[in-house]
Amino acid sequence: MMQELPLMKPIIFQKDTTAWLAQVWISFIVSVGATTLSIIYLPVDNWVKGYVGIGFLYSLSSSFTLAKTIRDNQEAERLTARIDEARIEKILAEHHPLK
Repeated sequence: MMQELPLMKPIIFQKDTTAWLAQVWISFIVSVGATTLSIIYLPVDNWVKGYVGIGFLYSLSSSFTLAKTIRDNQEAERLTARIDEARIEKILAEHHPLK
């Protein structure tokens, strides 16, 4: 006797609006540009500017890494939850009391 597997819910992809993407990119460009200009015009020696610039670049790259890690973990949790849900539905379908 063949049993039908329960249908899984469709995957819903989140799509950002064009306005949101524009705001994010403009904000990023303005903040990086303003910080870069403020480092360039600091009234200190070049080695101090270099030190502050390296600190800024390190903060920027670690922010990207953190954001990517958080996103990857959320996607993994979502996938794990979907797999667990499918397993539970299969178990419930196999042990249905009215069959």
